[in-house]
Amino acid sequence: MILTKTPFRVSFAGGGSDLPEFYRRNGGAVISCTIDKAMYIALHPYFHDKIRIKYSRTEDVATVSEIEHPLVRECLSLVGIERGMEIASFADVPAGTGMGSSSAFTVGLLHALYVRTGKKPSAHELATAACEIELERVAAPIGKQDQFAAAYGGLNFIRFHADGSVEAHPVKCSEKTREELSKRLMLFYIGQERPAASILTEQARNMADREKFRSVEQMVELATELRRVLEKDNLDSFGDILDRGWQLKRGLARGITNDVVELNYRLAREAGAAGGKLLGAGAGGFLLLSCVPEKQRPVREALVALREMSFMLTSAGSRVLHNDGRNGQVIGGAEQPAR
Repeated sequence: MILTKTPFRVSFAGGGSDLPEFYRRNGGAVISCTIDKAMYIALHPYFHDKIRIKYSRTEDVATVSEIEHPLVRECLSLVGIERGMEIASFADVPAGTGMGSSSAFTVGLLHALYVRTGKKPSAHELATAACEIELERVAAPIGKQDQFAAAYGGLNFIRFHADGSVEAHPVKCSEKTREELSKRLMLFYIGQERPAASILTEQARNMADREKFRSVEQMVELATELRRVLEKDNLDSFGDILDRGWQLKRGLARGITNDVVELNYRLAREAGAAGGKLLGAGAGGFLLLSCVPEKQRPVREALVALREMSFMLTSAGSRVLHNDGRNGQVIGGAEQPAR
């Protein structure tokens, strides 16, 4: 049995610049951090010479080509595993809530499959393979930030080059700053889960609009600014940068925001939140807020209709929690990330 744990992420600035329609013309950059909520993938030998996959439904097939789940099908095809396996997935947070769950699933599954073949992939290899699966093989209308965030883990400045290459650089702030940032951040569940595809497809199409393209350029500038202030161990402008980014993002495509999002964001700001944004493509999911601890109680009272989810920022990327060693190389340990 092999079990992998792959973290979800919260994105702070630059989201949207990881879409090919943008970075191929300008290059892009985001800042994000992984959190203590994750996707778990379990592999187990199957008694029958078939493949069984358990997610929101169960598939029992004889060949890889018969698998209906596109990410599972393409991951197995890429790694070259044919049959004799059960695959099950478990998540701390529902899909469609803006935390990069599909990419965490892909990275985690690839990690487990590679381990089964005796390989020890690096974080960069995992992220690159996940991008190939999602963007090329499945042709999902998404970007590249989530795969690299999930594979590397931690607080990173991720740069997207025009040639398609990606670099992940740890943000060099003090541990005290990271702990203080973790204390200031709040997450509220708005609900209204949605597939990101329709919003991201429109957003990518809108990169032909000069004004919207310039908005994403400004979002990249905010990511660079945020990296600079964090590395100076200064959180004073963190909430303001989140807010400026949200004001730019909400105009990139229809459906990114709605009356429910706008109302709750306004209530949070009036109650003392310094700034925030909706995670992911938009419309629903989680509202991320930056608020100093002494003002958090009024914010909770203002958003009493929403469910708050406590969380912490983390530093580990995708890792192997368990490998019983039957498939060769053991890479495990509860805290060993892919590197």
